[in-house]
Amino acid sequence: MALMLVTLVAGLAHGAPFVPQADSEVIETLRERPLSDEERAWRGLRAQARQNPNDVALAARLARQAIEVSRRDGDPRWMGQAQGALQVWWSLPAPPVPIRLLRASILQNQHDFEPALRDLEAVLRHDRANAQAWLTRASILQVLGRYEEARTSCDALLGIGAPWHGQACALELSSLQGQGEQARLSLQALIRQAPPHLHPWLNLIQAELAERLGRRAEAQALYRHLLSTAPDAYTEGAYADLLLDQGLAREVIKRLETQQRNDGLLLRLALAYAQTQDTRLDATVQALRARFNAARERGDSVHRREEARFALHLLKRPDTALQLAQANWAVQKEPADARILLEAAHAAGKAAAAQPVRDFIAQACWADQRLKPWLR
Repeated sequence: MALMLVTLVAGLAHGAPFVPQADSEVIETLRERPLSDEERAWRGLRAQARQNPNDVALAARLARQAIEVSRRDGDPRWMGQAQGALQVWWSLPAPPVPIRLLRASILQNQHDFEPALRDLEAVLRHDRANAQAWLTRASILQVLGRYEEARTSCDALLGIGAPWHGQACALELSSLQGQGEQARLSLQALIRQAPPHLHPWLNLIQAELAERLGRRAEAQALYRHLLSTAPDAYTEGAYADLLLDQGLAREVIKRLETQQRNDGLLLRLALAYAQTQDTRLDATVQALRARFNAARERGDSVHRREEARFALHLLKRPDTALQLAQANWAVQKEPADARILLEAAHAAGKAAAAQPVRDFIAQACWADQRLKPWLR
């Protein structure tokens, strides 16, 4: 969901993990390339932080930069680098406020939502005017489907002098509570007044809303504009889903075949291969299977929604997909989470399993044209 980007069970058969038997065995061959200016600057900053391991400001700056790169590129290793930058304070019950705010963002990314919320509440007890804490809190509560609690964060943003963020936050919530068309018009007015550096975020909210309203051409134009001016992995994945829904798999392949390090984008590439009967499908499925198995070995449940899509559409295992989608729905409640549970329940012939989704949609007053085929 767009708010996250602003600074944003029974499973599959287990594969045996690969364990090298000698130091000479090659695990992966990395492509040699010159470091970018951004990477050189970050490595220099990391060297400074290592020389000054108790410098809170330096560690916070290093972690913040890593989080920004992770959100832009969708590479989870950068989020690991961010956590590593905070290692001195990571396990403390009450670390310094800047560290605690960054820890909340990392926990949010790991879908450890309740610990993240506790950190944010602690930050706000210390600093009620911390706009980033209020915005992150709103993002998490929206993902959890706790809309009224999220709205208090939007109101707080307005109250502390963050009008653009507060209005956008409130409009995104309204768009999920039966006021989509009104929110769309208000967002268009807001973006005409907001400062340019907020336009990518506001356009992303507009693009997702346009999709929910069934305005595909509008959503496609917004996504294309975003990806040409402020590209990031989240927007790339959202645009790929829109293209896949329209049967435009070849465009997805063209866009994603060089972005295979990101698990979510690799999944969409595999779905595009399946639509086009591409000979690369089998190898991509095996790569995804290995990645999901490795995540399970680590105890990582971040990608349950993606794994459910993998099981349903690529492995053709609706019962497994349904179990994964149910476990995912117990944690987070976004439109994409509802869709995979509705799809899996339908494919498994277990319509009653999707009743919690139907109940939530009715209560929240969602209006999402993409869900209509499974709600009839």
